[in-house]
Amino acid sequence: MPFENLRWETLEALKNSPKGKLKYSPDWLENREDILSGCIEVSSLSPLSGQILKRLSPRPLLNSCSLGSSVRDTSPSVSDDASVCRSVPISPDRISPSTSAPPVSIQTEEEDEKEAEDIQEAPVASPDRTVSSPPGISVLSPRATQMAGCIRMCEQKHRAKAKVELSLRQEQQERVVAMVASRESEQLKRFEEFMELKQRQEYQSMRDMMEKETQESLGRQEKLREEHRHRMKILNLRLREAEQQRLREAELERQRQMEGRERLRTLNAIQEEVLQLNQLLQPAPPTQTGPAPDHTPYITRGNQLCSQVSEVVRTTTEGQFPSGEDMAVAERALQEMRSLVRALQEEMAQAAERKKKEQEEEEERKRQAELKAQQEEQKRNAEQSTKEKARKEGLQMRADDNTLKWYNELQEVARQCALSFEDLSAKDTQTKKLKMELQKAATIPVSQIASTSGSPLREIFDKIDKLLSGRPVTSSGKSVSTSQHPHGLEFVSYKLAEKFVKQGEEEVASHHEAAFPIGVVASGVWELHPKVGDLILAHLHRMCPYAVPHYPPMKDGMSVDEYQKILGYRVDDSQVEGQDSFLKRMSGMIRLYAAIIQLRWPYTNKQGPHPHGLNHGWRWLAQILNMEPLADVTATIIFDFLEVCGNALMKQYQGQFWKLLLLIKEEYFPRIEAVTSSGQMGSVTRLKQFLETSLRTKQIPSPKGQLTSTFWRS
Repeated sequence: MPFENLRWETLEALKNSPKGKLKYSPDWLENREDILSGCIEVSSLSPLSGQILKRLSPRPLLNSCSLGSSVRDTSPSVSDDASVCRSVPISPDRISPSTSAPPVSIQTEEEDEKEAEDIQEAPVASPDRTVSSPPGISVLSPRATQMAGCIRMCEQKHRAKAKVELSLRQEQQERVVAMVASRESEQLKRFEEFMELKQRQEYQSMRDMMEKETQESLGRQEKLREEHRHRMKILNLRLREAEQQRLREAELERQRQMEGRERLRTLNAIQEEVLQLNQLLQPAPPTQTGPAPDHTPYITRGNQLCSQVSEVVRTTTEGQFPSGEDMAVAERALQEMRSLVRALQEEMAQAAERKKKEQEEEEERKRQAELKAQQEEQKRNAEQSTKEKARKEGLQMRADDNTLKWYNELQEVARQCALSFEDLSAKDTQTKKLKMELQKAATIPVSQIASTSGSPLREIFDKIDKLLSGRPVTSSGKSVSTSQHPHGLEFVSYKLAEKFVKQGEEEVASHHEAAFPIGVVASGVWELHPKVGDLILAHLHRMCPYAVPHYPPMKDGMSVDEYQKILGYRVDDSQVEGQDSFLKRMSGMIRLYAAIIQLRWPYTNKQGPHPHGLNHGWRWLAQILNMEPLADVTATIIFDFLEVCGNALMKQYQGQFWKLLLLIKEEYFPRIEAVTSSGQMGSVTRLKQFLETSLRTKQIPSPKGQLTSTFWRS
């Protein structure tokens, strides 16, 4: 609309003029200032306002413009033209300083009337609400009304501008608050960083203090450790001294035990010899030649001496070793027993001589009474009968009672020993493992015995001795000891004796020279551990009854296979081994037995007799000759025994031994030939050649494979 544009242009012109800058304050209401105080008074216009209006408005000025009746025109500077156009002059000085009059636009009468009505109808707010409302404004002219509207529009514009400035100020305040908050946040961060720095410094100081205390503690610990090492060194020295003292005491105790065992063995040997001599005091069976001499005094004294020795031996069964006084008593008893035997033998010799003289005198009288021919015939018959009697007298098919008793006692010892370690056959793994390790420790060293040199043989002997003494030994890389089980010693002794006999049955049977290294180790073990020797004899007698000697009879109800086993044959599935294999095994065990009785371990301090020496070999040979020979067996075992042990028996018994050999050749050998078939003459021929050569040269060579001094130094 063009009029609206003119109005705005007028207002802009008034605003930009020096006099049109009105001051508006938003605090008018608070200060109770009358906003419309300037509108009540009659305003006067400048003399130039007419020209401005003419220039701005293309239309002619209205003829009349009136204000309300309540507005009076008091301006004296109204021009003549004002009456014509009836305009109300408004002085710029009358307008409020805070408002500037906008330019006045020219309106039509209809518009003026309409605006006047609107102004009259609109109430005017008073600055002071307690004061009565001002009188109504009488619009005298449309220009004044237009001016009032322009002023109101200007106020609204200023309000909008104030709002914009207020929003800008709020934004500025928010930015200031945000900046202050950011600065406070940064200060808080710096404070937190400062506090963290303080904490790190305190932590560092505490860590330094702890490290210092740790170093001091380590120093104290090192000092305590050094003191502990020093104390341990002193304790170790004391323990070493105590251990050395204990070892010295143990060595003294061991020497005492060894001396006690040696005295005990000597005492047993004395008792055995006393008992044997006492048997010689027994009267011979009565004969038809005349009454036997009276042996009662000798028998009584012999029994007294045996009781005296038995009393000394009885004290040793209580776990005590015989003292020197006991040994002196036993030796005196032995000497007296020998004296009794010599006196009895001399008496018997004198009686025999007297009896012989009487017989000769009787024969002489008989010869004188009979014819010479009859005397010759009788003499010839007497010689034949004498030979037959000598050939049959004293021979028997079984061993004597003492030998059988000894044999049964040894078998009972072996049986009791086997029963004692039955609990080692338990099914638990630990016991089985221990049993296997003990058996290996006992049998493996015996299998390693060889005749190469003396040093390995000594190591084997020491290992066996340690095992039997209860000390730990190493077997298959493991340490084992008989003390790990209550019956470990019995088990090891039994298996060790069994292995020695098995070596004779297998190794010596194939290599005759092996009898000497195996025999010397067995003899040494027997000397230090007599129980093992008894078990060796028990196993040997069971495997080879001819080593007793004993020819077991066939009992009622016994099968042939069982009887063959008792005789020493191997029976597998009712198949009996061949005679050659049987004789080979028997030969090996007899050779081992012959080697044991003549050898002693050279590294012992024993001074007493051999625990099972040559006297037992002499007894064995004598008992063999008192028994009827067996085909092929007797010749084999006598030849093997004499080939191994003949040289030692010759040196020991000298003339008596040669008499025994002569007896074998002249009296016993014909009996062997009588029971030997034509297909079994090999062993008989070897025995015959040996006897003839030995009797012709009066010498028995040393056995092949005998251990010499060079062997023990190797």
